[in-house]
Amino acid sequence: MKPGKPADQRPVEVQCYSGYKADERPVSFRIGDEKRVVENIVDQWHGEDHAYFKVLADDSLVYLLRHDRDRDSWTVVDVKERVGRH
Repeated sequence: MKPGKPADQRPVEVQCYSGYKADERPVSFRIGDEKRVVENIVDQWHGEDHAYFKVLADDSLVYLLRHDRDRDSWTVVDVKERVGRH
């Protein structure tokens, strides 16, 4: 997936840290055959049905991941090049 192009809300497999609740935060994800490790969670916010995580991955790109809690499914909403320090 290349930065600056719409992600088309592409489904992804996400491995999460589960502490006091399930799927607390993503730690890695797989897009097709490519595995990415989350180096830093830049931002996160929660809506009524979804949770969003803006993450810096080990390929130095920033991904916006969305978790649909009702369907327990993840999608990549956006990909950007890293700008400045996170």
